[in-house]
Amino acid sequence: MTDKPAISVQDLTKDFRVGLRGVKLRAVDHLTLSIPRGQVYGLLGPNGCGKSTTLKIVLGLVPATSGSFTLLGHDSASPEARARIGFLPEAPYFHRFLTGRELVRYCARLSGVAADRVDAATDEALELASMTEAGNRRVGTYSKGMLQRIGLAQAVVHDPELIVLDEPTAGVDPVGSAAIGKMIQAMRQRGKTIVLCSHLLGQVEQVCDRIAVMDRGRLVLEGHIDEVLAQRGVHQISVEGLTPAARQAAEEALSRHGAHVLKVDHPRQTLEDLFRQLVTGSRD
Repeated sequence: MTDKPAISVQDLTKDFRVGLRGVKLRAVDHLTLSIPRGQVYGLLGPNGCGKSTTLKIVLGLVPATSGSFTLLGHDSASPEARARIGFLPEAPYFHRFLTGRELVRYCARLSGVAADRVDAATDEALELASMTEAGNRRVGTYSKGMLQRIGLAQAVVHDPELIVLDEPTAGVDPVGSAAIGKMIQAMRQRGKTIVLCSHLLGQVEQVCDRIAVMDRGRLVLEGHIDEVLAQRGVHQISVEGLTPAARQAAEEALSRHGAHVLKVDHPRQTLEDLFRQLVTGSRD
């Protein structure tokens, strides 16, 4: 099964009925997407573009109107798939009276971790999330950043192969966001597949291997992060020994001025710039 993608979506459509008249709202519009294993995959788009709905459909939390999809080569409703997935929703709710350790331990038992492994798995998840010291505090005393990190701990306590994170840094300060970014990189180094929904494009650019951009329920761009950010219509030249005269006449006389071209490649634009090009104005 290792040759199968982590998530495969074929011609997925989701319609909602809204208002008293039951007007149809199309949240996902014939989406086809394949997410490879062992990578950090960024699923991006403006609010209301359908990315969270797509994830909820794939995870079996919301029914699809039409289309097909698989998780790790299995039907998403199958026990084989569910046992190998960790999920942190956009707005998680945890019982405030539990300590962080009790919460993660509870999730470990729910996720089928063997009884003789529960304590060790809990300790490992808390350590990964940098929550070991705060593990004995009640969840009700946690800051927003700590809630997100304990959410990450409960999502990975059963050592899942696929981890889906929906806005894990929402409302988190820059220090907390950086810590979550390091956790994502640590999970990738362990061979996990991470699907990340986030509006922090700078962080996405740093941690993701591939990205997909959605708008109005449709896929508008997909590819490796370096490929999609390369400005193919522009070239940059790295030059050694470039004199003012050579710089002035570079286009036609670089070699005659003793300058040596070391490298010609494609400069990168930022993910934020690319995102604005793709979706700005689409809400009009």
